[in-house]
Amino acid sequence: MTEEDKELELLKAKRLLEMQKNISQRQKSGSKETPVITLTPREIVVKQLGHRGLEVLENAEVQFPEETGIVIAKLAELIQTGEITEIIDGGKLLTLFRSLEIRVRLQTTINIEQDGKLVSWSDKLKATSKTEPRETSIDENP
Repeated sequence: MTEEDKELELLKAKRLLEMQKNISQRQKSGSKETPVITLTPREIVVKQLGHRGLEVLENAEVQFPEETGIVIAKLAELIQTGEITEIIDGGKLLTLFRSLEIRVRLQTTINIEQDGKLVSWSDKLKATSKTEPRETSIDENP
């Protein structure tokens, strides 16, 4: 081997050593960059909620904070173990609370269609009572 071949081999060895150090540093820093994110039981349940589920949950938390906390903890446990995989909508959650005799009250409105528009039932009744004259009976015998 010539002097140049030895130098070339020495440079290759140094370069290989540098590359190995870089790879090990990237692996160490890569494992540090992905911290384990732990979710609270409430966050786990909220991710599983569907249509109007969050509304029911928030009302339950305001009205029955202790009982709702217990239900949330159990639901989160069931979700994590895979026993609950489906999306929980507001109706299912409300049914769950009611089956546990937790009577969550929700703000409800009844809408009806009138002339192609949705109108609340109370507004409809107010409008019809204003337009229809009331029949008052006059008692002739005082």
